Amino acid sequence: MISPITLVKKLKHTLNRVGLIDEKLDQVKVNQGRILATLNAGRTSTNLQDYEFKVFSQWGEDGILQHLTQIVPIAHRNFIEFGVEDFFESNCRYLMTKDNWQGFVIDGSAANIARMKSAPFYWQHQLNAIEAFVTRDNINELLAKSGFGPDLGILSIDLDGNDFHVLQAITGFTPRILVCEYNAVFGPIRALTVPYRPDFQRSKAHSSHLYWGASLAAMTLLARQRGYSLVGTNSAGNNAFYLRNDLVTDRFQVLSAEQAYAPSSYRESRDPHGHLSFEPAHRQLQLLQGLPVVDVETGREERL
Repeated sequence: MISPITLVKKLKHTLNRVGLIDEKLDQVKVNQGRILATLNAGRTSTNLQDYEFKVFSQWGEDGILQHLTQIVPIAHRNFIEFGVEDFFESNCRYLMTKDNWQGFVIDGSAANIARMKSAPFYWQHQLNAIEAFVTRDNINELLAKSGFGPDLGILSIDLDGNDFHVLQAITGFTPRILVCEYNAVFGPIRALTVPYRPDFQRSKAHSSHLYWGASLAAMTLLARQRGYSLVGTNSAGNNAFYLRNDLVTDRFQVLSAEQAYAPSSYRESRDPHGHLSFEPAHRQLQLLQGLPVVDVETGREERL
């Protein structure tokens, strides 16, 4: 019979081996990304979706950001990203791993932060992570902890909730590249956001999990007011990419929200019991009928 001590030692050895395997696989993925980025370097398209590839991002954001950072002059290779969960899947991890960008990330889960800090990439790179539930009242205090100056490389926002309100509240940073998640369910035309609630959580706001965030038109209107131009979206239909106006050249096509809008290609709706219901795009908005939204152009609250 194996003693408990021996069993624990074997378990630790196995876990260490799994960790080493994961680390080696990450190296393979990064090198594959290098090849794809090299192939993309010869493209002349102004359509960001033509540059998509996935290494650590959820969809094709790795390829898009690699393309943008190759042709946009970046004074400081640093990023702030919040709503990252454990950062294993995120928009900026590839830039950090491949190009040694310095990062500051925020997530509201202590478990996510703990897992992140136990990962090899946390000590291998200049990454700082804090646990906090982001609101429009605390966002500037939280971002100040990054130690970064105003001329940030990338700001990436993915809160699944108060995205519009939090971006509206941010002062003191003028990132060169701004990445904002948008809710495609709200459609391509109207500038709509969920009303602000400091404790907003999409899983509690509505059983469908589709009631969150803001439309692409709302995020683009706010970005334009801040001095940014919309240059594209990902093909999955959830992330929009903006450039600071002084950095826009003929390598980019400045788009309206309607021109850039991509419907969501994924089906994450849930039934009242919390199970995936796989509702198609044309049915998703119907699930939200009667829920309150704010028209950010008029400031008026209305019902879907």
